[in-house]
Amino acid sequence: MASLTALALAGCARVGERPAFNYCVGTQTFSPKYHLTDKTRLVETAQAMLDMGSNVIKFEASPGALESYRLPANPEIKTLKDLFALDPSYQAVLSMPFDYYLVWAYPLGTAKSCREAWTDEDRQREYTEMYDVTRCLLERFNGTNKTFLLGHWEGDWVLLGGYDINAEPKPESVAGMIDWLNLRQRAVDDALRDTPHRGVRVFHYTEVNLVQKAIAGRSTVCNSVLPRTNIDMVSYSSYDSLDLTKGFPAMRDRMRTALDYVAAQLPPKKLDWNAPRVFIGEYGFPIRQVRTPKAQEEASREVIRAGLEWGCPFILYWEIYDNEMEEGGEKTSGFWMIDNHGVVQPVYRMHQQCIARGREWYTLFRRAHFRPPTHSEYCRAALHWLDEAGQASYKE
Repeated sequence: MASLTALALAGCARVGERPAFNYCVGTQTFSPKYHLTDKTRLVETAQAMLDMGSNVIKFEASPGALESYRLPANPEIKTLKDLFALDPSYQAVLSMPFDYYLVWAYPLGTAKSCREAWTDEDRQREYTEMYDVTRCLLERFNGTNKTFLLGHWEGDWVLLGGYDINAEPKPESVAGMIDWLNLRQRAVDDALRDTPHRGVRVFHYTEVNLVQKAIAGRSTVCNSVLPRTNIDMVSYSSYDSLDLTKGFPAMRDRMRTALDYVAAQLPPKKLDWNAPRVFIGEYGFPIRQVRTPKAQEEASREVIRAGLEWGCPFILYWEIYDNEMEEGGEKTSGFWMIDNHGVVQPVYRMHQQCIARGREWYTLFRRAHFRPPTHSEYCRAALHWLDEAGQASYKE
């Protein structure tokens, strides 16, 4: 895998000359269990996404992030703003030519879960870190056309405090999560109000992951928390819709029904955003489940198809490197686009082909129409080359 052995950090913090366009598909990097170059794991996995052609990245910024990416500890890093400003790997990734950054943003000074009782001091710390990191991003990337979405991991497990899908959340946990999300949203909104900026955007999102449970009438983040927030956007970690047993058409229908349901719970809000406010923040098919790289690519292509048909602004595969194997070992789940031996998988090639076709189509569209395409125009067009990209993924 030659491209990964020649990492270049040449992208820059100011890219206003290059208009940003959202090609919808992409991937993410969390706790990668291996690396293939002398670069840090965060930088290496980010570069692998750039090599794929992607202009979107999703990663973690949290109290445990340095450990997750095997980065050296730094006692001077006490806040999210410090993490972005002082850690060389975070600085490098923020300076790469990505247009869209999705971040699990957890303030470093807040140790409590939203299920616990918060003091005024806890609330102030959470607010201040979210406010300060938003201002930092707006000031540093003013005029670059970069977009940042600050959010969190699967909210339904947070709400339940565990992984028992049949459990019911406590009323005080529901109230705590509503307050937590609204506090974070207020911090982002206030920073946007207080910071002169142009050509840079910061949004806040929540993530739901038990939508099918909500559709069945049970209490979840989607129906008990989301309608009582002022949130900008919603990520759907969509594993509860990825049932392959009844075939691809049934899975796509299940996915679209879930997306419709989430969108119906989201309170209206006027944003500088020209696409739906709900997206697929996570999906994936580990080799342990689907058995072969070909089946992994085919199933992933069907999720992309469902997302494009619905109009999702992001459809993000989990993930670029596997996060569920022993460090330095061989036993793995196979949640990857590139395996621990550097072998590029068909699912990577399919994404690469989709994005390449998207970039080509975007250029031709602008020449023909003297304007950029709308999001819906792009989604409709992308459906036409999705199968071609899948076929090409096996020829390389």
